[in-house]
Amino acid sequence: MTVSYQYDVASSTSGGFTRLLFKWKGSLYKLIYKELFIFCLAFAGMSCVYRFVFTEPQKREFEKVAMYCDTYMSYIPLSFILGFYVSFVASRWWQQYMAIPWPDKIIHAIALHVTGYDEKGRMMRRTLARYINLSLVLILRSISSPLKKRFPTLDHLVEAGFMTSTELGIYKMVPNKEFNTYWVPCTWFTALLRDIKAQKRIPDPLGVKHIMEEFNEFRQKCGLLWSYDWVSIPLVYTQVVTIATYAFFIAAIVGRQFFEESKVSHKKKVDLYIPFFTILQFFFYMGLLKVAEQLINPFGDDDEDFELNWIIDRHMKVSYLIVDTLLLRTPPLVKDIFYDDESPVLPYTEASAEFKKKTYRGSVANMIVPEEKQNLILPDILEEGEEDIGPYTPLASLQPSVRSSAANLGGAVKDQRSLSVPDEGLPGLCGAPAKGSSSPYCSRRDSSKSSAPLSRSSSRRLVPSAAAASAGFWWLLACIKASWRRTQSG
Repeated sequence: MTVSYQYDVASSTSGGFTRLLFKWKGSLYKLIYKELFIFCLAFAGMSCVYRFVFTEPQKREFEKVAMYCDTYMSYIPLSFILGFYVSFVASRWWQQYMAIPWPDKIIHAIALHVTGYDEKGRMMRRTLARYINLSLVLILRSISSPLKKRFPTLDHLVEAGFMTSTELGIYKMVPNKEFNTYWVPCTWFTALLRDIKAQKRIPDPLGVKHIMEEFNEFRQKCGLLWSYDWVSIPLVYTQVVTIATYAFFIAAIVGRQFFEESKVSHKKKVDLYIPFFTILQFFFYMGLLKVAEQLINPFGDDDEDFELNWIIDRHMKVSYLIVDTLLLRTPPLVKDIFYDDESPVLPYTEASAEFKKKTYRGSVANMIVPEEKQNLILPDILEEGEEDIGPYTPLASLQPSVRSSAANLGGAVKDQRSLSVPDEGLPGLCGAPAKGSSSPYCSRRDSSKSSAPLSRSSSRRLVPSAAAASAGFWWLLACIKASWRRTQSG
């Protein structure tokens, strides 16, 4: 019963939303016309009583009451309460639609894995499909009034073909006084699937696993539908919103009246027999309340409720087509018309030719970089954690700290000469490098002695990072410690 108007708003230039204002089915006017009529009748009656029935002293007292209502009715946070409530109800409404299970995935899995085109194979596949749809019908007739009207008793399910007489007898034997038994066909499904596997009609060893995964998802959604019907929005929340809305407009019937001697200028100067802006407020606020009232239970017979009867019919027909009819009517394997075409061009009709657009290749696809700026370079940027110690930092400036560390390690050693670090550096590091190796520290000292100046970018590439300098220092310290141990042992 959902009202669809997608085609009417397909183009925003043709006044789509304006045309929607003249629709009746599912419209705002259809929702609130009764309440609006009662409100206008009460407002007009109160106005007539004030003008023609009340005496002058009574009019003055009524004006005090009306001023009081008009002043304090704004204290009701109606827009906030209604907005939050309707947002919550609309979100829950869509979640309930998404919880309706569709058997297509599990039906395709059955058609794929359960083999056999003989009569028994067809019966197995069709029975599995029927059990799935029977479980859905049983849960929907428990929560939906249209489905309950369609299948008021279980005998109607037998007449409709969802259940056999034997299955109905077995179903009635299940105790159902304390819980709903919509899940009984699910147990029949698993038992039949087990027999099919025992008869080796599922050649794929993972076929049963695939079918059961889809079955569990279907079964979970059936339970979710039951939960949505069982656990409603807290009643106190709905009562707060309803009382706030009706209290606001009951106060408006008195507070929005015209006064003959009013302290409020607009009520005295303009005598409007029809309260236009109050009626607009009624449209908005009462309309929101009616939207929530319509969406809070989408399994009824309102204009925006779900087409559950159509869904049941569709599921049953599609299930039988997939597991039986279409399996026997598959088209032959042939080459497509673009088989030898590497870049096929798909045709358009004359009516749709205007929708053919150029391919979008990115916002900077046509950007041109100047040729003189296309050379690859190494950016002169320090990474995080690195310390800029200058382009020309010789190793000699770091040797005093090394000597002090070696002296601390020597402790009670009398001969410190073996622990001293010569200015020429250590073998393999500086001065006397090992074969096939070179030290970045030595290259830095040699570069510092060179008369040719280095650029900042090239000289910085000769400077080791802080991590490399720390590693070299600890390696040097380890060498000194090993030399000290050999001196002690000698």
